[in-house]
Amino acid sequence: MEIRALTPTYAVSPQIALDDLAAIKAAGYVTLIDNRPDAEIPPHLHTDPMRAAAEAAGLRFIANPVIGGAITEANVAAQRDAIAGSDGPVFAYCASGNRSSVVWALAHAGTAPADELIAIPARFGYDLEWLRPALTA
Repeated sequence: MEIRALTPTYAVSPQIALDDLAAIKAAGYVTLIDNRPDAEIPPHLHTDPMRAAAEAAGLRFIANPVIGGAITEANVAAQRDAIAGSDGPVFAYCASGNRSSVVWALAHAGTAPADELIAIPARFGYDLEWLRPALTA
C-alpha cells in the first residue's frame, strides 16, 4: 500500500488489502472511501468484507463505486459528503488512486483554483488536466 496524501486531510491509494487497514488507522485516517465497483475486484475485497474489516478496525467506511469514464454527479456528491462528514483525515482508494483523485477534485470545484486541483494530484502522476473545463465551470 502506498499512501499518497493530496492534502493533510485526504489521501488516495491504489487498491488496498484487508491487512492494510491497521496501518491506515495507525496513520491517523478515520474515514475510508472505497471508490471501486465490486465487479473490478476479487470477492474477498468486495464492499461487504471490506466494510466489515474497516469497521472492526475502527474506521468509518463509505462505498462510492466510481466507474472509470462514467463518473456521475452522485459520485461527486457522495465523495464531497463523505469528506465533509468525516471527523478526521480521509483515505480513498480505487485501482490506481486516479478516480479517487478525480472525484476529490470535482468535489472541490469552485472552492479552490483549478490550477491547484490539477497540480496537487499531478505530484503523484495523476493527470487531471482533462478536468479543467469542469473545474472552472
